[in-house]
Amino acid sequence: MKQDITKSIEACAAHYGEQAQAMKTYLLNGQAKASSLNNRGPISFDNNGTLAKHIVEAYNEYGFYIFENVLNENELNEVKADLAQMRSTFSAAPYGKTTADGKPALGADHKAPSLIWSKSLGDPLGGTDIANGRHQVKLFEPTAAKDTPEYSPFVLLGSLQFSEACLRIYGHPQLLRVAEAVNGKDFAPFHECLFIKDPGVGAAVSWHQDGDTHWNSQHFDDGIHGFNFMAQVYGSTVVNGVWVLPGSHKTGKIDIKALIKQSGSERIEGLVPLICGPGDVVICNRQLLHGSFANTGFEPRVTVNFGFHRRSSVLGIMGAGMHSEAQEYTEEIIEQRSKVIGYAIDARKQKYPDETPYQYQPFIDKGLQYRWDQQAQKDIKDYNLHDLSI
Repeated sequence: MKQDITKSIEACAAHYGEQAQAMKTYLLNGQAKASSLNNRGPISFDNNGTLAKHIVEAYNEYGFYIFENVLNENELNEVKADLAQMRSTFSAAPYGKTTADGKPALGADHKAPSLIWSKSLGDPLGGTDIANGRHQVKLFEPTAAKDTPEYSPFVLLGSLQFSEACLRIYGHPQLLRVAEAVNGKDFAPFHECLFIKDPGVGAAVSWHQDGDTHWNSQHFDDGIHGFNFMAQVYGSTVVNGVWVLPGSHKTGKIDIKALIKQSGSERIEGLVPLICGPGDVVICNRQLLHGSFANTGFEPRVTVNFGFHRRSSVLGIMGAGMHSEAQEYTEEIIEQRSKVIGYAIDARKQKYPDETPYQYQPFIDKGLQYRWDQQAQKDIKDYNLHDLSI
C-alpha cells in the first residue's frame, strides 16, 4: 500500500518560508515524475541466467533501477534489531569515546572512522573540500525544532563489521548476480555504510556525482566509476529520500553551480526522487547526479549502502583518497578487500541453508574459501581502511 506522506510534504515545505509553495510543488511534481518512469520491478533473469534485458536497458538509460521486495520482513527486522543495538553503543557526544553510561562507544577502539555526525538538519558536506570538493554547493539548512539534539548520527562507515544482518544482505545471491551482470564476474568491492536520516534531524547530502579518478580517462564511459546498491529498511520518500537526475551518468563531470543557476534555485530541474517501499533495493550508477534534502518529515530512512566496481576500474589505479587513504590498488589489496564478500556469502549460507549461495569467480579461480565465525569477525575489524575508492 502506498504510504501517505502528505503531512511530511507540508512540514518540509513550511521550512522554506516564502519558497514554501515552490518547494511543495517541486516535491509533488517529483513524486509524479518518479511514478511515470519504467524502471522498477522485481529482480529477474532470463533463461540463460543473465539479468533481464528490460532491466539492463532501463538501468543504462536512466542510471538507476528500483528492485522491489528484495528483502523480506525477517531480514528487515534483523537490520532494525542490529541498528537498535548499535544505537545503544553510539557515543554520548559526537565523536566521543564513551556512551552515556560510560562504556566504550561503537568504533572507539578502531583505526578506521566509523560513526559520522552532522548538525541536525544540516548539510555537512555541501560547499566544503570534503571528498575532494565534489559537493559543490551547500543546500538549504532548515532550523531544527528546539527539543531536538544539536547533532545527530549521519553515516556509519564500515557497517558490515558492526551488523551481521547487513553482512548477510551484502551476500544476497541475487544482488551479487546483478553486480556480476553490470561489472563482470571479476567485479571488485568498493565501500559500505549505513545512511541514517531520522525524522526532524536527518542531514542533507548536497548534490554531487560520486567518483573522482576517471572523469578524464581515455577509457571513460557511463559505468567506469561503478555503482551503489541502496537497500531501504523503512522505505524512502520525496522528503527523506535521494533525488537523482536521470541519464546524467552519461554526461561526464557536471557543473552543479551552473545547473542551479539555470534552475533558479537548488531545486534543480529534472531531478526525481527514489521512492521505495521497505525491502526495495536501488541500483544507482555512481556518476549519476544525486543528493537529498534534510529530513524535515515524519518518516525515518535508513539505507544499507554498498557498492561494486569493475576490476579494470581499480586494478593498478591510484585511489582517490575519499573513503580510505590513497594508495595504488594491487591484486593483493583487491584480494584482501574482497574477503568480506566471502564472509558475507558464508554468513548468508549459514542463515539460509536452503538458498543457493552466490559463487564469486575470483574465489573459484584461486581456490579460496571463507568461513564466517568468531575469527572472521576479528579479521574484518577496520576492513574499511582498504575501501577501493575511485
